[in-house]
Amino acid sequence: MCRAQNGGRQIIRFNDQWSFSKDPKGTASAQDQSSLNWTKVTLPHTWNDKDVMDDEPGYYRGIGWYKRTLVIPAAFKGKRIYLCFNGANQETEVYVNGSSAGMHIGGYTRFNVDISDLLKPGTDQVNDIMVKVNNRHNDDIAPLSADFTFFGGIYRDVNLLAVEPVHFSTGDHGTDGVYVSTPIVSERSAQVRVKSVVENSSASYQKFSVSTVIYDATNKLITTQVQNVQLGAHQTKNFLQEIKPISDPHLWSPADPYLYRVLTTITDAKTKRIIDQVSNPLGFRWFRFDADKGFFLNGKPLKIMGASRHQDYEGLGNAVPTDLQVRDMQLLKDMGGNFVRIAHYPQDPVILRTCDRLGILASVEIPIVNAITESDAFTRNCTAMQVEMIRQNYNHPSVIIWGYMNEVLLRPKFGNDKARQEQYFGHIRQLAQTLDSLTRKEDPYRYTMIANHGDFDKYGHVGLTKIPMLVGWNLYQGWYSPDLKGFASFLDKHHRELKDKPLLITEYGADADPRIRSFSPVRFDKSIEYAIKYHQIYLNAMLERPFVSGGMAWNLADFNSEPREETMPHINNKGLLTIGRQPKDTYYLYQAYLLNKPFVKIASSSWAERSGVADSTGNTCTQFVQVATNAKGVELFLNGQSLGVRPATDHISTWRVPFLNGDNRLRALDAATGQSDEVVIKFNLLPTMPSVQNPINELNVLLGADRYYIDEHLKQTWVPDRPYQKGSWGYVGGELYKAGNNRTSYGTDKNIVDTFDDPIYQTQRVGISQYKLDVPDGEYELSLLFAELTGGDAKEALAYNLDNGQSKEQKASDRVFNVTVNGVPFLHNFNIAAEYGRTTPVDKTIRVLVVNGAGITIDLAPVKGKTILNALKLRRIN
Repeated sequence: MCRAQNGGRQIIRFNDQWSFSKDPKGTASAQDQSSLNWTKVTLPHTWNDKDVMDDEPGYYRGIGWYKRTLVIPAAFKGKRIYLCFNGANQETEVYVNGSSAGMHIGGYTRFNVDISDLLKPGTDQVNDIMVKVNNRHNDDIAPLSADFTFFGGIYRDVNLLAVEPVHFSTGDHGTDGVYVSTPIVSERSAQVRVKSVVENSSASYQKFSVSTVIYDATNKLITTQVQNVQLGAHQTKNFLQEIKPISDPHLWSPADPYLYRVLTTITDAKTKRIIDQVSNPLGFRWFRFDADKGFFLNGKPLKIMGASRHQDYEGLGNAVPTDLQVRDMQLLKDMGGNFVRIAHYPQDPVILRTCDRLGILASVEIPIVNAITESDAFTRNCTAMQVEMIRQNYNHPSVIIWGYMNEVLLRPKFGNDKARQEQYFGHIRQLAQTLDSLTRKEDPYRYTMIANHGDFDKYGHVGLTKIPMLVGWNLYQGWYSPDLKGFASFLDKHHRELKDKPLLITEYGADADPRIRSFSPVRFDKSIEYAIKYHQIYLNAMLERPFVSGGMAWNLADFNSEPREETMPHINNKGLLTIGRQPKDTYYLYQAYLLNKPFVKIASSSWAERSGVADSTGNTCTQFVQVATNAKGVELFLNGQSLGVRPATDHISTWRVPFLNGDNRLRALDAATGQSDEVVIKFNLLPTMPSVQNPINELNVLLGADRYYIDEHLKQTWVPDRPYQKGSWGYVGGELYKAGNNRTSYGTDKNIVDTFDDPIYQTQRVGISQYKLDVPDGEYELSLLFAELTGGDAKEALAYNLDNGQSKEQKASDRVFNVTVNGVPFLHNFNIAAEYGRTTPVDKTIRVLVVNGAGITIDLAPVKGKTILNALKLRRIN
């Protein structure tokens, strides 16, 4: 990218021709790079795009070096030259020709480095640029810990900026030096105030003018104001322009995101040449939060609904191209959302530019997450981050809230020393007050907010519900705590006990693995169906209560959290979209709730490869199908035949659909509007009573599970197990495995190493004596799948699972058993842990020839401890 403005500032994209090397020993320097091994890279870049997804705990947190050469263009002669970083995580030092040009602390805000005085003279000289980036843990830099991955690297764009000696200041916390505010706005009139920070880096006195011109969305000139000014050598000064009130302004809103444009220019007094020029968006709106009535925009009530957003993307980490960032906001808008919580840190500048354009309200916050450090350095770094965040994003009409803490009492320090803990709480309160006061001083026109986890009394005790203007609650009743109904009770408790404090639900969500389905969903089964139920209850409770200003689903999309295990290791999959941004059923549910146009979507359409056991007729398998809609009722057709009209309950219509083997065409229709949706479901019908005429060609069974699993790569569906009945197939004896924690009702949430199909191995039947398959004669391939789920290395319980900080590792089972197939020994003295290790997938496959109607009988006999079987796969060969 290159942008030039009539001899003023010039901006050139500086992402190409870089080389990168890790420096794990920390022995390299700008002068000595002999220990480094360089590879070519293009920015944005992170060194953690792969190691955060492997099965080895942890990821590289240390030093990385970047280098490239720079030849100054002739057009830059006589100008000040800056390197402008949109984001590098988290400690950065820039070197030019071996000398330090500048440093920055913090991984999520922009910063500019003046390299002018270190460049070799002349425009044909080759200059060496080196950048040292470190994403190590540092007790003095937030975030200290969090449920997201701290990707290292120069993971956002870098630009080369050239400006005249007199220019809008680039040294004001990474901004362009121009701040636009609208102190008073109404339908009849709007005030505009423009503050410009102008720097004279020359050695002489300078005279010039600062002009501000406002254009409407059609580029029509609305108003102009000019101010003649002067600056001494090496002087920086603020200039304030009070613009004449604009009559009958076209207001900005989510429904009509009308943008004016503010062009601020420095012009030389003698030559009338443009020296510098900066353009900013301008949206006229006014807003307020009310503790009883919720949020008001431009004088009208508006329930603000949307999602929080993390910035990483599948396979890319945080090094996400601009087009994909823009697409995230478009997906939020297409969902019907009018709000985004930019969590838990400021994000790429394009996000708020897109919010301005699309009409999405926003909150932004700095990354004080889970805990603080009681040091002056930590406080200084946090206040610097807050100022950078506010000033860099000040001109966006979409921003209405500044935040500065998230769940800071989730796992408080000094739990064994109450007196010392109270002292720690006092330091948190003091930091919160410092940041809140600072924010109100920096920007008196927006609200302040802290997001708290659901310990109402603790936050009240520490005083964090009193300091900010708004209280955000991150609530997970029905997920991390068991009672779904507790969500509505919590809302009412806040309204009752904090009468003067407006509230937002800043997080809520349930894991939703799109590969897992259940017709009897339960908490922590990770099924899409449980997530649908969860979000319906939360949406209803928020929409029914005017005092709830709004809610932000956690999260817009799945995101990386390296320490997580569960069904999709290293991913927090509470997103309404996958980490690759494919919609889940929950995304369609939000469209049904929030869109203002007719909407019909077969929510189960992503489950296009199904399997199930035939009904008593033997010709069909009846399974539920859900349709998300904002219609009163919808009609569903199966292969052209109507299955009737079903009313929508909480925006979901449900049918019991008799699927045939093979392709099944579903069509959902809202007759009132003509809105419809279609999908073809490929169904693998499993016979209840296998026979020569109706054989089992392929069977994939999850033992100890009451959920289905979809193998997206092989297009296979694994079905829940069933007890054996004569003439059919199923298990004999045993019980389903329970991990022994307070979350999972069956199975485990441990990472199964060396596989992406963790759910196949995360459930099992313990103490099983037989598995019988009364299949007809023929040759079969039988696979028995095992994983030892008990024992393993003790790990600290992750804070978000609310296990009180205790590691709860189930005692290792010492098990040895024998397996025979049709009386023939198959596995002798089988010791899974000893032979393969724990939480490791084991596939034992054998060919079986069935004759004389014997079927297949698998006997499991204990030698020591109890037998187990996790899953079974049967494939008919002829």
